[in-house]
Amino acid sequence: MKYHRSDIFEAERARLMGIAYRILGLAAEAEDAVQDTYIKWLTVDYTTIKSPAAWLTTVCTRRCIDLLRSAYKVRVDYIGTWLPEPIHTASDDSPEDKAELASSLSTAFLLLLERLTPKERAAYLLYEIFNTDYCDIANTLEIEEATCRKLVSRARSHIAQTKVRYSVPKESQERLLQAFQSAVDNGETRHLAKLLANDVELRTDGGGKAPSISKVLIDINHILKFIRTVISPNWANSQMVAAQINGQRGFIVSENDEIHTVVSFAFDEAATVTDIFLIRNPDKLTYVGTCEHVKLH
Repeated sequence: MKYHRSDIFEAERARLMGIAYRILGLAAEAEDAVQDTYIKWLTVDYTTIKSPAAWLTTVCTRRCIDLLRSAYKVRVDYIGTWLPEPIHTASDDSPEDKAELASSLSTAFLLLLERLTPKERAAYLLYEIFNTDYCDIANTLEIEEATCRKLVSRARSHIAQTKVRYSVPKESQERLLQAFQSAVDNGETRHLAKLLANDVELRTDGGGKAPSISKVLIDINHILKFIRTVISPNWANSQMVAAQINGQRGFIVSENDEIHTVVSFAFDEAATVTDIFLIRNPDKLTYVGTCEHVKLH
């Protein structure tokens, strides 16, 4: 059976978007990288390419690394805390929500990847998440295979240092959503307090375009007070809708049909909340507001 050029690309689109988003942490830029890959795909004689999937992965990954390098200065000059752009991922019963893939989309995991160099990040993701051979990764990154192995090893070491757990049982996630919404609705934080680690941290990303905290808020008592005295009264007229955010349960918060915050969480090995993320930068809310859900591999 002969496949059309566009059919071959579309069969790989979700995978390419999954790679690009995890490398870049920005959905809009990831789409640009995938589109750039498609444009290059249109210019080659694809009948001479032995493995279209490998070719597309190589082109997309290299483009992402270029974009990531150019983005570093922007992130250094970023106003306040930088957080990955949230995406509304596919529903729980879809193939895209397999535990490993879903956890590698979590805000906490993507934020952790920021500690890695562009090539470390790409090598780790391709090997650990997308099951790519070292030889193929080395070709993609234009390095020796031994160097590739070292990149993955260093990345694995960095990631292993954290105790953050990226995937927890659905029951724990739903229990947290109920407690968090109750705290916001009526300012009562007793139930929520039982689910938070004592050293829980809260980060807000306003990008200088929306009200936010410029520094990380640390300590359970400070955070509970912030929820009672700041979030609860300011969200009094808001609608909180539970949704799959980056592969886990979170909230899309809106007022007058306009999204102003996306909430996500991170957990430790005991399913206790270690981090609360509030993304408020309007530039990062456009994508989650216009897409019902994103299918990523």
